[in-house]
Order: sequence, then C-alpha cells, then structure tokens
Amino acid sequence: MNLFQRLTVKAKENPQRLVLPESTEPRTLQAADYIVAHELADVCLIGNRQEIMAEVDKLGLIHLKDVKVFDPEDLTFTEKYAELFAELRKKKGITIDDARKTVKDPLYLGCLMIKAGDADCMVAGALSPTSHVLRAAFQVLKTKPGISVVSGAFIMLLPENCKYGDQGMLIFADCAVVPDPTSEELAQIAVETAKTTKNIAGLDPVVAMLSFSTYGSASHERVDKVRNATELVRQLDPTLNVDGEMQSDAAIVPEIGAKKAPGSKVAGHANTLIFPSLETGNIAYKLVQRLAGAGAVGPILQGLAAPVNDLSRGATVDDIINTIIVTCNQAIGEKGL
Repeated sequence: MNLFQRLTVKAKENPQRLVLPESTEPRTLQAADYIVAHELADVCLIGNRQEIMAEVDKLGLIHLKDVKVFDPEDLTFTEKYAELFAELRKKKGITIDDARKTVKDPLYLGCLMIKAGDADCMVAGALSPTSHVLRAAFQVLKTKPGISVVSGAFIMLLPENCKYGDQGMLIFADCAVVPDPTSEELAQIAVETAKTTKNIAGLDPVVAMLSFSTYGSASHERVDKVRNATELVRQLDPTLNVDGEMQSDAAIVPEIGAKKAPGSKVAGHANTLIFPSLETGNIAYKLVQRLAGAGAVGPILQGLAAPVNDLSRGATVDDIINTIIVTCNQAIGEKGL
C-alpha cells in the first residue's frame, strides 16, 4: 500500500469536516465531488448555493447535490463568526462592523468555522494567492501553543531503485515559508516536521539538522545556529531521535555517517532532513524532484493551530484531491486518532 492509498484509507475511516472556500472554482468542485463520492470527508462549501449548483450542473457533477453550503451573505449564519472575529482582533482595533465585512471573505469565514469548532480543516489557494490564505489563517487560527513559526514540509517519494530514505521516502523542511530561521525557529520547525513524518508519512521520525559541517568539522555562525537549534529540539521534545549539526551525506548514507558521526543514532539513517534556510531546502527538494525523478508531496503547512493548506493556482484536480487527503490526515493526527 503506497502513501496515498494508506492516507485515503485513514481519511475514510475518520472523516473530517473539511471547508472549501473557493466553491465556484471548477477544479475545486471536481475534487470535492471525488471526495464526497468516496466518503473521504464531510465537505462544507462556502458561497451562494445557486451559483455553486449552477457550476456543479455545468460540470456534470453528481455527488454534490446535497453537500453543505454556507453563504457568507447570510447574516443569520455569519453573525456569530463576526462576533468571534471582533473578539479575536479587538486589540487591533477591529469593531463588529469591521468584522461583519471580513466574514464575507470565504477564506476568513472558513478559518472562523474551524476556530469556532464547526469544522476541522481547510484547503484553499486555487484562486487565492498564498499570502491571502496565510493571512486569514494567521489572524484567526494563529500558531500552536509554544510554536511561533509556520513552515512547509515536502514528502519526497523516492524512485524504487533509490537505496536511501525510509520506505521510499524522505521528509524535507522548511522548503516553503521561512527564509532565514533563527535557532529557536529552526528547532520549532524540526519538532513540527517530526509530527508530519509520523502523522502523514507514517514513519518513526529520525531527524537530522543539516549544515555544511558535521560535528564541528567547520566553524561558522551558521553552523552555530544549527548546533544551537539541535539542543533546543532536545529540550522541546526529549523523546525525539535528533542529531546535528550534520552534512547531508552523513545524514542519509550509513557508511559516511559512521565515519563522520560515529556513535550517532541518526547519522546514516535519517528520514527527516531539516535545512538551515529556505533557500537550501527549496533548492534541495527541486533538485531531488527533477534529477532523481522523485515525487514531491507538499508544501504541507506546519505549526498552525489547525490544519490549513495552500494550493498552487496551477494545481490540477488530482493535486487538490491529494492536498485534501493530506490535510484531513493532519487533522486526524492532531486529534490522536
């Protein structure tokens, strides 16, 4: 059973309440139709029901006729969310009138439904820039307690003939959000990525904190940052199998790991690679994707108080389906199911 087969089974066994705020977007509706048909989530659409159903009919979709639709123009529905947003943002000077305008934005309304406990997770971005999706999530949901940074992980699905990785996978982070994390932020990214490794990839996390140095083979403030971050990870989660600072070959190649970091339980066996900066993580995942022919699942957003994932505006229907399945599994994992 491959990654998405396993995640699909888990989503079906534990259906989550999924909000799709871009509900007249054709690819989103086609993905929603698939999700409903296969009973993978309890789908909630945000928008005008008449407009949505007109698009559903136009696309010839047959499974969305009875789907839940929430209209942001329906004051009897949105008032409690306006009150919630006004309370959340009162220190920023947001009034109830401001909030009533804000909840007409489907991205904000979707996040507020999650905040109020009326939904579990959200997927958006087929129509909206990443900055708009993240702004709504930051302002409403915020980050988890003890976490101050949101990051993006990729699950790299390695070719069958690749001898590295764990069950054909490696998890890379941060490849999408934080340009130059501090030691504290890097430690938080590592802890959250380990949860992605466990809850989404289904692996026991073995975390390598990457650098251009292994165990002091080079001296530089950037090496110090990674070394300090490694110690902070151990304080944040003493149970986590983590080591660093470590070069990438020492992290994944057993014979090199044994030479460069003798005695390390991580060296040569890492399945979760934490990069010291966004540029290194982003470059690495794209090179592995193109040169090795690896699949790249993500970015999976980490650190938010509830699962919200962003789509590329060029996403295909299959991309959206896969993102929904991953997001539902994040929600399942957060509940400990």
